[in-house]
Amino acid sequence: MKALMLTILFPLLFSTTPHWLNDLKQAKQIAQQEHKYILLNFSGSDWCGPCIRMHQEVFNSDEFQKVADKKLVMVNADFPRLKKNQLPVSQQKINDELAEQYNTKGLFPFTLLLDENGKVIKTWEGFYVNGSVEFSQLINQLTISK
Repeated sequence: MKALMLTILFPLLFSTTPHWLNDLKQAKQIAQQEHKYILLNFSGSDWCGPCIRMHQEVFNSDEFQKVADKKLVMVNADFPRLKKNQLPVSQQKINDELAEQYNTKGLFPFTLLLDENGKVIKTWEGFYVNGSVEFSQLINQLTISK
């Protein structure tokens, strides 16, 4: 029984999954305090295959996590479609405002690297096909000053 509990709890307690915020204002405050960049990702978590792959294969990778921990504050603007996954109205409003400012074409997935004030440094449309190692190296190069 103890082994079963450890098997279930260990991944939850020691997961390398990056921590995503859902509010850019909060992310800017943290980025300014910690002198980090912001990674903003637009996704459809329950309908967009490339979005799901981006999170699983790139953002959840050990390579990306190492860079993210040191240099990034991450924000996910999710746009689920299934009724059971609908966001609270207040969160949907925040995401809609982010889309109006940063994703006017409605692309999914769409990822942006922002400075600590929200200025766009680099954008990526769609799934990053070159893999997590190259994506992580690119983020590292783009954020070399921090």
